[in-house]
Amino acid sequence: MGLLAATPSGAGSAGGARLDRVGSFNQPMYVHGPSGAEGLLFVVERPGVVKVLRNGADRGVFLDIRNLVSCCVSERGLLSIAFADWNTTRRFYVFFTDNQGDLRISEFKRTQANPLRAAKRTRRDLLDIRHRAYPNHNGGQLQWGPNDRLFIGTGDGGGFGDPGENAQDKSSLLGKLLRINPLRNPPGPRAYAIPRSNPYVGRNGRNEIFSRGLRNPWRFSFDRGRVLIGDVGQDRFEEVDVERIGHAAGANFGWDNFEGYAPFEDGALARHDRPIHVYSHASPCRSITGGYVVRDPDLLGLQGRYLYGDYCSGEIRSLIPRLSGAQDDSNTGLGMGFGLVSFGEDARDNVYVIIGGAVYRIAPG
Repeated sequence: MGLLAATPSGAGSAGGARLDRVGSFNQPMYVHGPSGAEGLLFVVERPGVVKVLRNGADRGVFLDIRNLVSCCVSERGLLSIAFADWNTTRRFYVFFTDNQGDLRISEFKRTQANPLRAAKRTRRDLLDIRHRAYPNHNGGQLQWGPNDRLFIGTGDGGGFGDPGENAQDKSSLLGKLLRINPLRNPPGPRAYAIPRSNPYVGRNGRNEIFSRGLRNPWRFSFDRGRVLIGDVGQDRFEEVDVERIGHAAGANFGWDNFEGYAPFEDGALARHDRPIHVYSHASPCRSITGGYVVRDPDLLGLQGRYLYGDYCSGEIRSLIPRLSGAQDDSNTGLGMGFGLVSFGEDARDNVYVIIGGAVYRIAPG
């Protein structure tokens, strides 16, 4: 995935939905409204700034860590944000590439006096994953998930094909979905606890690993006990992976033995968790942007459907995400051209999309 600026000029519409422009930002990468914080929307800007809006009004800079962030070669930058429970803790987490090009997940706290401002001095680094050889395939998604755990999606290390082998290597944190508990700080070198139900606890493999076999999971989300992942392919297929949370513990999504349904290296896996949907590269540029299952009650025509898109084509599509295989994949007609960077969701189940330098809400038409 290449992150180039492109800003559409208007608002699209299709069927019972349309795109309502929220605002323009400096290379927006992710948009998020944490549970319990109705009316708030946080916009992550790639150079290292997080802006905050309240009920659509700009409330200024929430966090500025530009001095810590490597931006903007290839896919590097500040990539996402996740909040622990808004009503019980001031903690939140950011995923960025640091000044060495490595992947870093850090914790901060909101100030006690003003919940719309971060206390920069509260920074606590949780994970530093070596990734400096190549500037692409960083992954970059954080989600505060079930049972108050932080989930982290990492890319395979970049380059072509290799070091895709990292995705299968249980001693590497690259090409994985990780799960940690940063609300507990046990004795020892780690700044977080490991959930006991992580699949490699007490076995051969890094304890942080939850799932493996991912190439570049560009956005994942949760919905009613499932995890849904958009994983960027090599040069043939893009894929959507869906699993129940329980079954995702220890799941192997196939890369780099498989790309989509097709063997890539040697295809020699006894079993792996096959994608529910793939699409092929009809042109040299294809790059999936994973999204969310729509739960906004006002978007009747999209209820229960998984929204995803493609960075290159700009299409916004939807499908019914059955574990046995996707159904009724179709174009929503809402796409607005090259540069579909990310989807997001807020506390009211509103769904957002970032296209180029602008954030839009997917609103009832």
